[in-house]
Amino acid sequence: MLNIENILRFLPHRYPFLLVDRVLEIEKEKSIVALKNVTYNEEFFQGHFPDIRIMPGVLIVEAMAQAGGILLFHSIPDPEKKFVLFSKIEDMKFRRPVVPGDQIRIEAQVIKNKKRFYYLHAKAFVEGEIAAEGNMIASMLDREEFYGRF
Repeated sequence: MLNIENILRFLPHRYPFLLVDRVLEIEKEKSIVALKNVTYNEEFFQGHFPDIRIMPGVLIVEAMAQAGGILLFHSIPDPEKKFVLFSKIEDMKFRRPVVPGDQIRIEAQVIKNKKRFYYLHAKAFVEGEIAAEGNMIASMLDREEFYGRF
C-alpha cells in the first residue's frame, strides 16, 4: 500500500492536479488498485456545474492515467530517470456521474508492452458500479531527454 507521501515520490503532479490519494494494491508489470476521494472542496466543482456538481470525465480519465503511471514507475528499474506521458485514449465510456462524497476505486492492468509504449485497460468504480472504463496508451521517456526539450 502507498500513501500520499509515497505517491508524491513517483508522480510529478501536485495540487490541484494530483488525483490519486492512495494505492491499495500493486503488482509490478501487471496491475494496480488506487483510490481518489472526491470532496465538495475540489476546485472544478465551482464551474462543473454550479447547480449539479459532477466531476468532469476528463479528470476521471486523468486519475486513471495517474494510477497507471504509478504502476509503470513501479515496474521499471531506475524510475527516477524516466517520465511517463499519457499518449492515447481508446474506447473510453462513462457510465455514471461522480459527485462530491464519492470515492473512486481505480483498477488498471497492463495489457501489453511494446518497447517504450505501455497499453493499459482501466476501470473507475464508485460503490462497486463502473463510472468509467477504457484503454490508454502511455509512453515511457528518459527524463533528461524530455526536460531537455523545454
